[in-house]
Amino acid sequence: AGTVVPIQTAVNSRLRSYVLSPFVASFVSFSVGTIFLFFITLFTKHTVLIQPSIFIEEPRWIWIGGLLGLIGLTANILLFPVLGGVQTVVLPIMGQIIMSIMIDHFGLFQAPMHHLTLLRCAGLLILVTGVVMVIALPEWLRKRKQQPYMDFEEDTRSKLPFQITGIAGGMLMAAQSAINGKLGSILASPVHAAFVSFLVGTIFLFIIVAFIRKEITQIRFAIGHDKPKWIWIGGILGSFFVFGMSYLVPIIGTGLVVIICLFGQIICSILLDSFGWIGAKQKKVTGVQYLGLAFIFLAIVLIRMN
Repeated sequence: AGTVVPIQTAVNSRLRSYVLSPFVASFVSFSVGTIFLFFITLFTKHTVLIQPSIFIEEPRWIWIGGLLGLIGLTANILLFPVLGGVQTVVLPIMGQIIMSIMIDHFGLFQAPMHHLTLLRCAGLLILVTGVVMVIALPEWLRKRKQQPYMDFEEDTRSKLPFQITGIAGGMLMAAQSAINGKLGSILASPVHAAFVSFLVGTIFLFIIVAFIRKEITQIRFAIGHDKPKWIWIGGILGSFFVFGMSYLVPIIGTGLVVIICLFGQIICSILLDSFGWIGAKQKKVTGVQYLGLAFIFLAIVLIRMN
């Protein structure tokens, strides 16, 4: 599930270059995912309808997973020009880790409880170290070498509100996974839960692009024989991710699901950069990044052993 996320990001970035708006690109992605999940839900469950008793008896928060995912996605889009690519990746990851552990430890959103033990804490410290080594450290060393006298402390202080926003966006993404997992259990179908999540996100994005920003007509810029057809599959890839999270959270817990999916995301991101797939700028994988991957894998083993 995690490996599809960087591919989806690359596809949606290409789509954005045609429609000239991150919100329109997100709307197209959500719409395609919603339509895809609609037919998959019909095929597997034979209905997309929800029993009225669920709306009455179950907590209201089970319906907001799509909204939280939309906010987290939008935060990343808006923060990228301010923080750059590295921090826009690392900070939401940190937020996801923090929130997923809180959800597991306190059983938030009625998720299965997995208390924070010493072994789990050790795994988390190793995990954070590995993430920093894979994503942040190579870029920091490169900038440090190019600008050895730059005042990094002053630069960090000026960006602190945006960095906190990035972490908060990641926390919302982890909360979305737990909420969709609960919804999947209630509906007895993680596919149905993913469909509901995508539908909610699509409705909010439609309001944004049609009535607030009035950019919906820009979708036509992505249509034509000179446009690659694969720019439309981002939503399908995203639907696999949301479905995977909804399916796995009730089985192995939010924390472990988020962490393993992050491992998949990082591996796929490195492969995209290493081989220059889907238009990604080709970059050599450093020894520090390989070591960081080993740290992340070790962290998953330690947390899973708990």
